[in-house]
Amino acid sequence: MAKYMLLQHYGGADCGPMSEWAPDEITAHIDFQRDLTKELTESGELVGGEGLAGPELAKIVTSDGGAPVVSDGPFPESKEFLAGYRIVDVDSEQRALEIAARISAAPGPNGDPIKQQIEVREVMSA
Repeated sequence: MAKYMLLQHYGGADCGPMSEWAPDEITAHIDFQRDLTKELTESGELVGGEGLAGPELAKIVTSDGGAPVVSDGPFPESKEFLAGYRIVDVDSEQRALEIAARISAAPGPNGDPIKQQIEVREVMSA
């Protein structure tokens, strides 16, 4: 068994921003995400996962050991940003890639797959 983080990047897909989707298309997409989460939970493969607030609400913290410096950001130069993640504990990298492919093919406008980029990274043990 190995753990993998599946990072869901928003933007860069062929489907346009979700703010331009019809309400029923948004509902279908969210239902897909919930159903997949339930399936992975029931199979014992899901360790955890969450959606993330947009980058406009992010903070950057730096410190040299003294008082931290907190600033707004990051400010990506593109419309792409990390939208959420899942951590799965699976038998093989191939299984992690299969799950990532299902996430990538989540329904978007007209029920077409959104082809969202999913970054798959093995979680390293300490």
